[in-house]
This record gives sequence, C-alpha cells and structure tokens, in this order.
Amino acid sequence: MKYILSTLLLALSLNMNAQSIHTFNVKSIDGSSLNLAKYKGKKILIVNTASKCGYTPQYEALEKVYEQYKDKLVIVGFPCNQFGGQEPGSNEEIVAFCKKNYGVTFPLADKIDVKGDNTAPIYQWLTQKEKNGVLNASISWNFNKFLLDENGKMIAYFPSNVKPDSDAILSYLK
Repeated sequence: MKYILSTLLLALSLNMNAQSIHTFNVKSIDGSSLNLAKYKGKKILIVNTASKCGYTPQYEALEKVYEQYKDKLVIVGFPCNQFGGQEPGSNEEIVAFCKKNYGVTFPLADKIDVKGDNTAPIYQWLTQKEKNGVLNASISWNFNKFLLDENGKMIAYFPSNVKPDSDAILSYLK
C-alpha cells in the first residue's frame, strides 16, 4: 500500500511539474513564429508528417477533423524526413503538396527531427515522461499523433496506424 501511494504521489508530482506544450514557440513552415500558447483553450493534435509515405493519405482525414472541430481543436503538422527519406522536399514544396493534394489549412511547422541526437525540443517533451509528466513514446514512423488538452497537458499518444478520424481520437473531441 505504501508503495502504491508513493508511486501515485510521484506520478502526480511529475504531472504537476510538467510544463505545458503552450511554453513552446516553434518555427512555422513559412519561417514565421508559431507560438503554441495561442492555442490555449483548444485541444492540440501534433503529428509528424511526410509527403511520400504510405500514411500520407491521412492528411485528408486530418484536414476533415480540423475543419469539423476547429472551434475546439488545432492540428499542427511537423514534417520530418527521418523515416525512409519520405519528406525530401523543401518547406515550399511541402506546403504546395499539402494544399494541392489534400487542401491542408491546419498549421505546419518547419521540418524537424523527431528522434535521435537532433530531436527538436518539442518532440523531446512529447516523447519523454520526465518532461511531459504522462508518458514515454517512441516515434517509429511518420504520422504518430499526440493529443494535448486545453491547458497544454498530454492526454494520449497514437501510433501511425491510428487514423485521425478514428473513434480512439474522436472520442476525446465529442
């Protein structure tokens, strides 16, 4: 009983000490600043994306979910070329591809690394329980999804094969 209580207290203190995703200011795909604090009050779905991946058609579902729930959700795509070289284009090419093929209107960030020695700080936070207070996650491919609550706290992680319009994700938005 003592062990369970101390484990719960540790988990609670980790979660209380975890910073919010709202503390991050990242570079947008157009070179401007994308301050995640402006999304306070909305859930945030963060996805590592790629244009030449078997999961790339998820852009269509991401855009539909964004359009349907934009009053309470923002989706932020983080292009990444770490998995099979499936995002080789420049930022301009990525934007053109996303708009032309999927009508993407949700925010896209600058291309980053989501694992390894050069992992972007936001992905260090997303994947490390000691930083986000909730879970550890290992990015194994494109289109991994992280859902954060209205206060910028981690809610859940979904691997590539979980579609953006799945009940697993939408149940948090209804």
